[in-house]
Amino acid sequence: MLCVAVVLIGVARLVDPRWSPFALQVGPLVAAGSLLPRHYVRQLIAAVSVTVGCDVLLGGVSLTDTPSLVVVALVAVAAHVAAPRRDRLGMPAMRTEAMLVELRDLLRAQGEIPELPPTWQVEVSLRSAGGAAFAGDFVSSSVTQSNGASRLELSLVDVSGKGVEAGTRALLLSGALGGLLGAVPPERFLMEANRYLLRQDWPEGFATALHVTLDLKSGEYALESAGHPPAVHFEAGSGQWRVSQVEGPLLGVLPDVSYVQGRGMLGPGDALLLYTDGLVEVPGRDIEVGLDRLLGAAERLVLRGFGGGAERLVDEVAAGALDDRALLLVWRT
Repeated sequence: MLCVAVVLIGVARLVDPRWSPFALQVGPLVAAGSLLPRHYVRQLIAAVSVTVGCDVLLGGVSLTDTPSLVVVALVAVAAHVAAPRRDRLGMPAMRTEAMLVELRDLLRAQGEIPELPPTWQVEVSLRSAGGAAFAGDFVSSSVTQSNGASRLELSLVDVSGKGVEAGTRALLLSGALGGLLGAVPPERFLMEANRYLLRQDWPEGFATALHVTLDLKSGEYALESAGHPPAVHFEAGSGQWRVSQVEGPLLGVLPDVSYVQGRGMLGPGDALLLYTDGLVEVPGRDIEVGLDRLLGAAERLVLRGFGGGAERLVDEVAAGALDDRALLLVWRT
């Protein structure tokens, strides 16, 4: 059908060029690039080339036709380049875009925080590099019941890379880690996550993570780090932000690793701040400078209240950063 359309456009041009400019050939080429396999795209490009060549030889080309011919050539090249990418997915371009949107929504849904008791609040802010829909930073969460007490588990993960490339790996990893939360003992969570990453054998297969287990009744928490920037605990009693000293190896690099738990207590008015390196790291600048800037913004946040603080901190500290950014703020009223 597209080849017939190409021929009809050429015949109409021979009858009267005003009825059928060369630019009409763009329509069949765009349709082929969006819908057809690569070998059919090649056939259509050949049909367009023959038709345009006949038009040039029989009807001639005026100076005003040159831009249209250039556009037709560029669209033909774009259709030929796009076809193999679509062939690998086995679906039309429009369906591919819809699938990416669904995957993005799934990644966001997996990071939604469960309903918590009214004395606990959690806010998350996720920003991708360059404003892309996908990011390599994500949050997983789970609330479980154990011996009559509620336990909140949170993991903040930063997958290697940034933007869409890291986002696809983040989607797979978030599903796996979401299944681990609450299914394995908290002290084994990062060890099992490390084993999962090692099995994937990705070219850039490492990630950093923070894992927090919080008792929603007492406020006691346990914190583990896998090569991640340190968490920060705000103590309302002293009015100070205390930087965690918990450290551990990256995920997906070494087998048979172990992680040390740091422990603390979130009392009324206390807060816990987790973030990824996109908020504190800038090329050519020491990470301590970025951390000081983040804590300065967090100090001003205390005076205004923590509500809406996750988005405000990202806007103030790293609104236009060239890396993925994620910030998780937990506080007790």
